[in-house]
Amino acid sequence: MAADLKDIMKVYKDLWGKLDNAADELEQRRIARMKEDIESEIKKDFGMGFQDPFFMMTPDTSADPASQKNGGQTGVGEQNHSTTDQNGAAVQTEEAEAEKSPEPETDPMEDLNELIGLTDLKNDVKELVNLVKMQKMREERGMKTVPMSLHLVFTGNPGTGKTTIARILARLYKQIGVLSKGQLVEVDRSALVAGYIGQTAIKTQEKIQEALGGVLFIDEAYTLTGNGGQDFGQEAIDTLLKAMEDHREDLIVIVAGYPDLMEKFINSNPGLKSRFNKYIFFPDYSAEELLQIFQMRCDKYQYVMDEEAKKKAEEIIRTMEAEKGENFANARSMRNLFESTVTNQASRLSTLETITEEDITQLKAEDFEK
Repeated sequence: MAADLKDIMKVYKDLWGKLDNAADELEQRRIARMKEDIESEIKKDFGMGFQDPFFMMTPDTSADPASQKNGGQTGVGEQNHSTTDQNGAAVQTEEAEAEKSPEPETDPMEDLNELIGLTDLKNDVKELVNLVKMQKMREERGMKTVPMSLHLVFTGNPGTGKTTIARILARLYKQIGVLSKGQLVEVDRSALVAGYIGQTAIKTQEKIQEALGGVLFIDEAYTLTGNGGQDFGQEAIDTLLKAMEDHREDLIVIVAGYPDLMEKFINSNPGLKSRFNKYIFFPDYSAEELLQIFQMRCDKYQYVMDEEAKKKAEEIIRTMEAEKGENFANARSMRNLFESTVTNQASRLSTLETITEEDITQLKAEDFEK
């Protein structure tokens, strides 16, 4: 089984290189779906459970008598517990899964401040929120307010935090009373555009209804235009513009994408240009910031790098940043590096008879090698 698992892990690991080199975000999503299919196969064939998006893999040993050996030293897997009834018969009971308590509500401004880097961007967001807050206060006191559009254009390369900032903004706007719910609904072209006449307006309207009271975030919005032929992207734009007018009191739309493509997109339609007049630019992360992001992922998922691993990680990340091309994915590249490293670690550990807690949490320099 170990050999078969290693072969599957090799295929799984190869996907990370393809993710890094994908031509665009749609291609990355396609490869990500392939990855999910492999995850399902591993879970079905080998009993490996993916406990979180970064697959802290745990063999499901509850039904395997061999898992009871070595005092459970593997430190992984859930085991069934037995109780004894009044007649002394063993009664097998499933361990009740503890209800997950909802994550505590955090202050969105604190979440903004805790983000790595993005200093100028954070100041832009704070200035925007302060302006909106004051206008809201004037309105509540019966004073005249300055007409302003709250719809935004986010420009920048992939993985620079656009979706994260959009989610924080939605919560900030709810906090100050501009939005009633503060949820974020993230879509791309495929969620808005259909292949038949009349269907695009229906699909787009469904997403608009879902976003009412919050923010509709359209990633790669420029793909809605310029496709030629019988393309229904314009139908989605027309539906969107009407909704922005009809629901201007309780809907904010944020469109996002590469800087040059987004400028062409906004300028392609007078209705878009009149409603989207505030741009926020998301710069690439520096090498130091990328290192912090990678370390943050290790901390979040309880992985520890030894000294040699830290040196190797820094070497790789600095090289990635120095040699980055047009499709460098910033924080997303750090996620891919982290996931490929954990995959390598899993392959390394799969050959061991006994796996200690230290083994399963420690990353070594060899785990960074492809």
